[in-house]
Amino acid sequence: MELALYHPDFGYYARSDRRSGRAGDFFTSVDAGPLFGELLARQLEEMAALLIADCGVRIAECDAESPTASFRIANSFDLVEAGAADGRLSADILRAARADAPAFYRSIRLHLVERSPAARAAQPATLGDEADRLIASSPELPESFEGALITNELIDALPVHQVLMAEDGLREVYVAAGPERLTLVEGPPSTPALAEYLSRIGVELRRGWRVEINLCACEWVRQAARRLRRGFIILIDYGHEARELYSSSHSSGTLTTFHRHQSAGPESAAPAWLQLPGEQDMTAHVDFTSLRAAAEGEGLQTLGFLDQTYFLLGLLPREFGNQESIPNAQSIRNAQSAIRNLKTLILPGGLGSTHKVMIFGKGVGTPRLRGCSYRMRVT
Repeated sequence: MELALYHPDFGYYARSDRRSGRAGDFFTSVDAGPLFGELLARQLEEMAALLIADCGVRIAECDAESPTASFRIANSFDLVEAGAADGRLSADILRAARADAPAFYRSIRLHLVERSPAARAAQPATLGDEADRLIASSPELPESFEGALITNELIDALPVHQVLMAEDGLREVYVAAGPERLTLVEGPPSTPALAEYLSRIGVELRRGWRVEINLCACEWVRQAARRLRRGFIILIDYGHEARELYSSSHSSGTLTTFHRHQSAGPESAAPAWLQLPGEQDMTAHVDFTSLRAAAEGEGLQTLGFLDQTYFLLGLLPREFGNQESIPNAQSIRNAQSAIRNLKTLILPGGLGSTHKVMIFGKGVGTPRLRGCSYRMRVT
């Protein structure tokens, strides 16, 4: 999965600056128009205000010999987008902030994290007039930052291990080179961390069950938590709590592909994800229970876990039906188009209910965030 998606020459993501949208293989919230980024900007503005308010207290207490450093802390907000692709989401956020919250806009220091060289090369053009906010574009997270890290549909594309419960215990599924094509073979687990993972979340697989374990996702969250000095992390992706993900309803696994907006099922004999390596997306549902445990193990506090529907409804203006109330109305032609975009983002059975939002804080207490104000519910 690592090679098929991220190989520098042949990987699916490495060879293109954009894979989503009508001309791509799948559809994300960013493809529904700028509204998603505009609503996120409202949440990020609130987060920045919380940090700056706390900075005021810290500045009053700090050594008078370092006023410049204190001013810099109070007036900069690191916005880190991981899995940024060509930067469309950050561009939408920045345009909304410039139009509706100029002071917040001026404080933003943008860091785009993207493994694809082609996508990184496309970012300045995508950002356009907002490119002066870009501090860094890199395959890796910043070594240290204070502000907010956001990621939309990155965790599901981190490489997973696939395991199954056989008569003689846990086995791992490997990819092998056959005489004419790639094949699957079973063998002992590559690391004891796989059995430990299941034990830690209290999961006992029944015989014949085949599931995915994402050790990379947990390590990614740990690394992000360590590098965040103070602020917030917003993870948006599709998945479940462990008790649902590792249950009879998903006993064939969730590893699948997307190609030309078609998703293939998890057939174990000749799975679609074994075909056309590097030519299609590969993805598996996220285990939010383990992500939460990994984050809290590094000192983060979980501030919210809810459907995208409820998160975005909490960020809407009270009078959304009025043209003047639509966030960053300059980028939306009319109220009707904004409402159509909103329906795409929140309707049950689509992005609204399949996608979950998990928010962490570090050194910020337990504020009641606007995005968590409508309803804290996971369906």
